[in-house]
Amino acid sequence: MLSNTSKYGIRAVIYIASREAENSKTGLIQISKDLKLPSPFLAKILQQLAKQKILISLKGPHGGFSLQRKPEKISLYDIVTTIDGDGMFTDCIIHNTKCGDVENKHKECPVHHDFAEIRKKLIQYFKKTTIADLVEKARDLDRVVI
Repeated sequence: MLSNTSKYGIRAVIYIASREAENSKTGLIQISKDLKLPSPFLAKILQQLAKQKILISLKGPHGGFSLQRKPEKISLYDIVTTIDGDGMFTDCIIHNTKCGDVENKHKECPVHHDFAEIRKKLIQYFKKTTIADLVEKARDLDRVVI
């Protein structure tokens, strides 16, 4: 359901947030190594999140990434829509259009009405679930690396 890009972005932001107590920037190579993610791909994702003011990116020997906002103020919705846009929450699961698009009403798919309630709950979940929530859950599971 989520793209690998969004999954990697979420994992990286959780990882960075879990290290925030150390008051340090976390380097790309360290994130990539600990999360076992490809560095070039991860770099693009993290830069995209920095452009949208979810992360701070500092270059240089003491550089790295940190959160731009408090983890309680970053939702899963923020990360997914920054990386992939809102298509996951608006696109029809069968047609290549926005779900409920008035111009394409005649193309309403067979699951449109059934999926509408699921979509509504999915949006609510992604908007209310914060990085702080996920860091806490990871700690409860004794998962240092996501």
